[in-house]
Amino acid sequence: MTSPPYWKLRDYEVDNEQMDVLIGNEDDPKEYVNRLVEIFSKVKRVLKPTGSLWLNIGDKYHNKNLMGMPWRVALGLQDDGWILRNDIIWDQMKGTQSVKDRLRDVYEHIFHFVKRPKYYYDHDKIRIKPEKQPTTNGNGIISATGVSGKKYREQILSSTHLNEQERQAALTALEETLAKMRRGEIVDFRMTIRGQQRTYHSDSKQVSGRAKEIEDKGFFIITSHAKGYIPSDIWRIVPEDIWRKDAHYAVFPIELLEVPLKATCPPNGLVLDPFMGTGSTIAAAIHFGQRGLGIEISQNYIQVAEERLKESSIQMSFY
Repeated sequence: MTSPPYWKLRDYEVDNEQMDVLIGNEDDPKEYVNRLVEIFSKVKRVLKPTGSLWLNIGDKYHNKNLMGMPWRVALGLQDDGWILRNDIIWDQMKGTQSVKDRLRDVYEHIFHFVKRPKYYYDHDKIRIKPEKQPTTNGNGIISATGVSGKKYREQILSSTHLNEQERQAALTALEETLAKMRRGEIVDFRMTIRGQQRTYHSDSKQVSGRAKEIEDKGFFIITSHAKGYIPSDIWRIVPEDIWRKDAHYAVFPIELLEVPLKATCPPNGLVLDPFMGTGSTIAAAIHFGQRGLGIEISQNYIQVAEERLKESSIQMSFY
């Protein structure tokens, strides 16, 4: 998990002799992309076959032109053999910005890459558990969102859009779903019945999978796993701020790193951040029971990272 210097966006305060190797100061955006592709080809060489790369990168306006740097880099990595699994939108919930001729920019990209189609991914560790559990009352079992079996039975029996065979199939499917709730296999469900809810906006036969179920069977049921649901690819997380002396650093909050580290790195696994910055990824790895290895060019950032990690019981080395 890493976030390289953004193109023409930040001053990373390095010595003059290090300017030639500093990422982000290139005059040509193509050179910036090529250098990152080269660096991550070396990352890919040492990454386990089952490992993942999570890349956070922001965009840049140049001469009032949004450069599209995140996707330039992502496409360059794909061309170099990486497999792109997700493009996460990190909504940073930023406040007012002084722009008058365009919309506010409030998000950055987090790309999830892998080396091979089969890789380590523990989806159960990142499930979001429902806040409520099913209950029962005079109307029978009630789902976590307040849906009752009685309501759907009445809709099925009163529907004029189902034939008798479809009606019986719907009742059977409903009872099977309610039985799963009683056994604790699911905590919520939603049933859509032909004629009761609008499911698509076109009369075209080229309809979605759910709409096709309505067309073919007269109903469909969506259930929620008892362990919770999988997070979406939009994350609304406010960046963390670290203050030191007169310097201000915007860094990863632990919350942002939770899904990548829990889902794609096993316990005691090794997490590498080749652009370590102030050590957020390393701190998160330790927090989640993993090991961390950081590489950083700025002595100022290394000093901040060391101070952040002093309370850790694990000895850290910085490069």
